[in-house]
Amino acid sequence: MPITNTQSGTNVHEIAAGIYRINTPVPAAPGGFSFNQYLIVDDEPLLYHTGPRKMFGLVREAVAHVMPVERLRHVAFSHFEADECGSLNEWLAVAPQAAPLCGAIATMVSVDDVADRPARVIADGERVALGKHTVRWFDTPHLPHAWECGHLFDETTATLFCGDLFTQPGAEHPAVTESDILAPSEAFRRALDYFSHSKHAGAQLERLAQTRPTTLACMHGAAWRGDGAALLRALAESIGRSR
Repeated sequence: MPITNTQSGTNVHEIAAGIYRINTPVPAAPGGFSFNQYLIVDDEPLLYHTGPRKMFGLVREAVAHVMPVERLRHVAFSHFEADECGSLNEWLAVAPQAAPLCGAIATMVSVDDVADRPARVIADGERVALGKHTVRWFDTPHLPHAWECGHLFDETTATLFCGDLFTQPGAEHPAVTESDILAPSEAFRRALDYFSHSKHAGAQLERLAQTRPTTLACMHGAAWRGDGAALLRALAESIGRSR
């Protein structure tokens, strides 16, 4: 299963029970880069991040290696960007029972205008039962960027889908690591300055830390396994020092 497209290098690995990381390396990008999507396989399967529209074929091929794509029920994402939801309508076309799953601000300012089906709005702190998995949404405006930003937490496996919080440069990464991801992601953040510098970042990161995640499903680079609360608090400290 790991390599689903030999030309692009797109690959799939199970990083927690029923949660699959779909990864496409992009070595041609300056310094190398990668894009991850996450598939929760359950009674109501959920795809977190769609990937850019031009990667739809690669991601669809990868999902099909795990389950029939038409079974998909939820297409969720942290905030409104091409790598988060660029192929949203393509997924709605191939999965007739699927709908966008996102926060109220994303729905109001973008999704219900752009998407071919209305979004299912998930409120701050709300839980959605997928079957064996139950996910919970946290509004985190401007963390790391975008007014509509939020993060999803799978309570069943203690997996936090943390989007761009720990963006790791480079094209080649293990599916899951227990090594340091804070140093490379913070170096990348300081170089590109893509966090919004919200005054609420520390409190928002503490709220996420209190979920006590043991797996962090990062959007770029490796997923991470360990004491997620400690890592989130270390990120808060690093952000505070850089102000």
